Amino acid sequence: MEYWFVSVLSIMISVLVTYYLFRKLNFFKRHGIIHIASIPILGAMASIIFRRMSFVDFTRKIFIQQFESRRKKNWILRYKSVLCSVIWHVKNLLSPSILLADKSDINMKDIFDRYTNDVIALCMYGRKIDSIRDPTNKFYICGKDITYMSAIRSIKYIFIRTFLKLGRIFNIKLLNNHEMKYFESRIKNEIAICDTEHVTRPDMIQLMLDNRGKEGQMQLDMDDIVAQAYGFYFAGFETSSSVMSFITYKIATNPNIQIKLQQEIDELWNESDVTYEAVNKLKYLDAVIKEALRLFSPSIMERICEKAYKLLPALPGEKSLTINKGMIIWVPLYAIHHDEKYYDNPEEFRPERFLNNHQDNNYRSSFYFPFGLGSRMCIGRRFSLLMIKVVLFHLLARCELKQCAKTSSIKFSEKNLAMMPKDGFWLNIQDRNDKFDRD
Repeated sequence: MEYWFVSVLSIMISVLVTYYLFRKLNFFKRHGIIHIASIPILGAMASIIFRRMSFVDFTRKIFIQQFESRRKKNWILRYKSVLCSVIWHVKNLLSPSILLADKSDINMKDIFDRYTNDVIALCMYGRKIDSIRDPTNKFYICGKDITYMSAIRSIKYIFIRTFLKLGRIFNIKLLNNHEMKYFESRIKNEIAICDTEHVTRPDMIQLMLDNRGKEGQMQLDMDDIVAQAYGFYFAGFETSSSVMSFITYKIATNPNIQIKLQQEIDELWNESDVTYEAVNKLKYLDAVIKEALRLFSPSIMERICEKAYKLLPALPGEKSLTINKGMIIWVPLYAIHHDEKYYDNPEEFRPERFLNNHQDNNYRSSFYFPFGLGSRMCIGRRFSLLMIKVVLFHLLARCELKQCAKTSSIKFSEKNLAMMPKDGFWLNIQDRNDKFDRD
């Protein structure tokens, strides 16, 4: 009798689990939306999990245009000294120990990882770290670990996003406790120093501390400040260093663009003081960065619908769809930025399309949003652009970027959820023969 009871119970549980999985993964089918056929648990992302397709290529198959998102208050950098301190790290990046004359074949991603880590550490935590000369320091090692999406971490991420309740029940965590505790202790230590020693510093932690208890300001406790500081690092590290790597790759593989950039930089250096405000006004440098952000934008942007919205049928004969409040929407940024309906020859690297006098300046429209749109636009946008512009300015003022034997065409890796080439960003860096004293 007991055997039959266990057998029947097992069958019932199996049926319920199967029903749940198929219902959970048949949302598009139930609503008549064009979709990729899915399988239980893995959904339509089996090709990504098993490393058969890059996440970038996968998102090209999806196209969502309109949504509304809830508002969230943003933190904005206000201290000018924080912005100017980035130059200190650029000088480290361009030191003789890094630039080895015409024998300097460098993986730019590795260099920009260290640079980005140090700048965020300085501007977020107020601490100077020299990962350029000491790439084994604990802050950098832990930072690299928490931002690397390994195969196991990718599977965990997809599982948590698909089965949120089960993830909580089984206490599945995306990040390792060791790295989390290290960053938490560092942040709490910096806060304690500010509170006990009454130290005022030009960094992001100080900005949050200054707003504690102020009327009309977002009220943050210790956990909120730790979460904000940790999130700033997690969101900015990989994205910023990757963008810099892609930009330098495109500059090195397009010599005419590099020459034009250096002419603009030289003109500023000869005529005025090199300040962040002056660098920020360089139109061609700005256009080069915007074009690179279009070509190599994040694969997706996630938003939560704030109120019901009806989408027209994607194709003639298909059904319309109502996006209800609370639904999570993935917007395929990469696919939109590479759509020939919005950009002429979208695969071509052409900074001129972003100059004010050019007709193809879609960055003014709703079809260009590498940092998102509206009130939910990335809070680190200005900070990231600062790092990129300053490092490119000083790098191109002193050096020439060239292809080397290890430089290859970009083919995205199937082993990483982030947009990453299989063979790295190898370039040759040489001193400019025509440069004058710029130290």
